[in-house]
Amino acid sequence: MSAIEFIVTLGTSVMDDQTLIIQSLAGKRVAVFGRLADATIRDARHLIQIKGGTLVDQIDPLTDVIVLGDHHRATEKESVKQTARASVQIASGDGNPEIVHENLFWKMVEPLDANGDVRRLYTVGVMADVLDIPRAAVRHWVRRGLLIPARSVGSLSWFNFEQLLIARGLIRLMRGGLTLREIDTKLSGLAAGGATEAAQMTDRIVADGRRLSLRRGGRLVGSGGQLQLHFYVNGLSEETLEKPIAPAKCDNYLSTISHEDSRDGEDVCLPFPSRFSPGPSGDELLDIAAELEAAGQFVEAGEALRAALQAEGPTSHICFMLAELLYRSGDLTAARERYFMAIELDASHLEARTNLGCVLAELGEHELAIAALEGVLSQQPDYAEAHWHLAGVLEDTGRSTEAKRHWQTFLVLAPASPWAATARKRLASRS
Repeated sequence: MSAIEFIVTLGTSVMDDQTLIIQSLAGKRVAVFGRLADATIRDARHLIQIKGGTLVDQIDPLTDVIVLGDHHRATEKESVKQTARASVQIASGDGNPEIVHENLFWKMVEPLDANGDVRRLYTVGVMADVLDIPRAAVRHWVRRGLLIPARSVGSLSWFNFEQLLIARGLIRLMRGGLTLREIDTKLSGLAAGGATEAAQMTDRIVADGRRLSLRRGGRLVGSGGQLQLHFYVNGLSEETLEKPIAPAKCDNYLSTISHEDSRDGEDVCLPFPSRFSPGPSGDELLDIAAELEAAGQFVEAGEALRAALQAEGPTSHICFMLAELLYRSGDLTAARERYFMAIELDASHLEARTNLGCVLAELGEHELAIAALEGVLSQQPDYAEAHWHLAGVLEDTGRSTEAKRHWQTFLVLAPASPWAATARKRLASRS
């Protein structure tokens, strides 16, 4: 038996006409030879740990698996493999570890998606559902560079598990009472690389009220590198994950005016400047809208987006954000029109096409919904959410056999999705 035990699944032709998924790395010592092409060492270490293995820094007599980095050209791979084996013989004498090229190793560690990406990835929607947070918050962090996609195709983005953990750390800050814009501002002062760099270290951030510090060794460092005293309390406990996200507050440059949609004539916070202060920029308006939507203030968020449209002119991105907001607030007809507008401005906006399909289905226009979703999959066959929604519409229209195929594909593409259990139940009920 090889050091790595395999089970054959899926039947996709990759090597020797088999696609392999690792069954167990438990107790195995894994070393990397050369430079990885498709992951950082940190990514590799995390994925190997999930499977019960250990990533070691050097080849030694106890090494069980050697991964050959695919950064080398394909024509060099055989010579690299020979060099690695020679290194093993020097390091371990009679050692006989399994030597695997990187691309095959990722296929062993994580299931393949239909486009050949071997790591388990999460779309914005799946990430939001896994973490139970508003999609507006995730999109804001992506736009601000705090979350970095592992893969992007047009308007679609996928994120690896490391980014999921970063998002979880950002949620701790939100549920500790900070708004999206406060998080941006406070993180930017914690690291030389700004908020993007600081976001990678959310597990080391300590909160004292609304003040953030970063653990560096045995010290606490505040904004600008200022050393902090050790009486800060850690506001990022697990309990904060259960707290609701605090409502956004009006900023000093926003007008508080009476709005016809407010309840009982109450004043609401709208993103329009007072006559004595400069108005927010288009980017600031988008930040305001995301913050208000994340806090459930849909009317005010909608006003911010409309102001952004006036400031920036119509763009597919802003129209899509407004369509999402209208959908969440229950105005399906208005949402449909905004999705159409987003698609008119950018025909390749597949997320808008997918969500348009959902809205059409809810409005009873099932054939149009099916056509929209099938169109998305013709362009991006590995978009799991489109398979999920299409399966639901097909099932609602009595086309269970077709729906089954899309449930199955969805499970292959997104086995970690919070919707996966429902998909399995649907399939089990029809078997």
